[in-house]
Amino acid sequence: MVARAAERSKGYGYHRPMSANCVIAIDAGTTGVRSRAVFVDGRPPVASYREFTQHFPNPGWVEHDPNEIWTAVATTLSEVITEVGVDNVAAIGITNQRETVVAWDRATGEPFGTAIVWQDRRTADRCDALAADGHLDMIRTRTGLVLDPYFSGTKFEWLIRERSLPTDDRLALGTIDSWLIHRLTSGEAHLTDVTNASRTMLFDIRRLEWDAELCDLLSVPIGALPEVRPSSGRLCLTAAEGLPSGIPVSGIAGDQQAALFGQNCLRPGQAKNTYGTGSFILLNVGDTCPEPTPGMLTTVAWQLADGSVTYALEGAVFVTGAAIQWLRDGLGIISEAAEIGPLAASVPDSGGVYVVPAFAGLGSPWWDPWARGTICGLTRGSSRAHLARAVVESMAYQVRDVVDAMVSASGVPITDLRVDGGASVMDLLLQFQADQLGVRVIRPVDRESTALGAAYLAGLAEGVWPNEETLAAAWSVEASFDPEPDRTLADLGHGEWLRAVERSRGWATA
Repeated sequence: MVARAAERSKGYGYHRPMSANCVIAIDAGTTGVRSRAVFVDGRPPVASYREFTQHFPNPGWVEHDPNEIWTAVATTLSEVITEVGVDNVAAIGITNQRETVVAWDRATGEPFGTAIVWQDRRTADRCDALAADGHLDMIRTRTGLVLDPYFSGTKFEWLIRERSLPTDDRLALGTIDSWLIHRLTSGEAHLTDVTNASRTMLFDIRRLEWDAELCDLLSVPIGALPEVRPSSGRLCLTAAEGLPSGIPVSGIAGDQQAALFGQNCLRPGQAKNTYGTGSFILLNVGDTCPEPTPGMLTTVAWQLADGSVTYALEGAVFVTGAAIQWLRDGLGIISEAAEIGPLAASVPDSGGVYVVPAFAGLGSPWWDPWARGTICGLTRGSSRAHLARAVVESMAYQVRDVVDAMVSASGVPITDLRVDGGASVMDLLLQFQADQLGVRVIRPVDRESTALGAAYLAGLAEGVWPNEETLAAAWSVEASFDPEPDRTLADLGHGEWLRAVERSRGWATA
């Protein structure tokens, strides 16, 4: 792999300075952009962050200004490069909010209006119509996805139709990574990687190419879509005004796949979970694409420069950390999020109280949009501490439900769970999670897994880290939590949790 990277470097006329000792990750999230220098020798990273505006033009619609995103990228990237020195930068990696779409004019480089964000629901009726017309099975089989406005395909269709976009050679369509590549190269490159392509509902995840039949179904001109490349490998060189030119961009991955790689889940059976507003659980299932799995998404985890492909099963939990915000803002039980751990730990258990935080329905593995939040088991002796404990435990129960479904469907046993996100600081939560899963739960020292993954993918392509073994050596553990030997109580508690889930399901249709 190192030899191939060197050959590509000669082809681009680029030679990495001997002093280069870091890779910069551009982490283009939903509310802001962070550029972060990851150093080979493990010294503390250098980072810069900028937020950008959220636009809500109609109920259920969410939009971003692509030019504002680019400005945030250019500003943060320039600040980090200035601080670390351009000769110290070996490569750039990109990770991005997935499924958000941009359309732009190849001739002028200007976007055709705002970007439609992954959270946007404007194409829900179109997805229902496609399902009613019998297209779901084909889409599930070829893309690994479900028919949902979350994914990019119907957003592209809406942009073309509602904004009367040209469908000739002028039109460029892409996700945020493609838009950033366009700007970083002053319009010379139109590229994406397999992970972002796999989230568009237009990409065959087995053949690893755009699917002409799906593009025709959604009236998306296949020639407007970007060239699909591996997640790790030389993509292009920077050539943007105001930024140093000639820095290789050598890694791209959607945010959750980048986090899986950043957590060093490089072998089948290794899994990661991010305890954020919701939770995204990804399980490495190896180099064979599994058949569609009820309640789960199948996605390309990454493709390396040698062509090897890794697949993952993905489960989405809508509300985990958001339930803590509800305790703070909705009920006033706590005044700040940091209080949840000590309050929950002040009682030995939840006192028989179970909270199902189905405030926006239930995600994986249930996919029940009609479920609603439910509290079961209250007695006169129930206290705010019991309610707090029940919320913390609900986070672990929901992750267990997803992992159980993944393991059952794939036949790949989970070896450990690696965690990040805000709530991962709670030892109580992670011990309870280990007890529920029956495997070790690991919290790394550096929990910025998304940026780490982008940096690792780019650095691997450029020989900064020569192989996956050196990546594993660069990743370090802060704490690990082993399950209690006797899981009888954990299984009993999970059984009661499932009873509570059943009471929450279908509530809005009653």
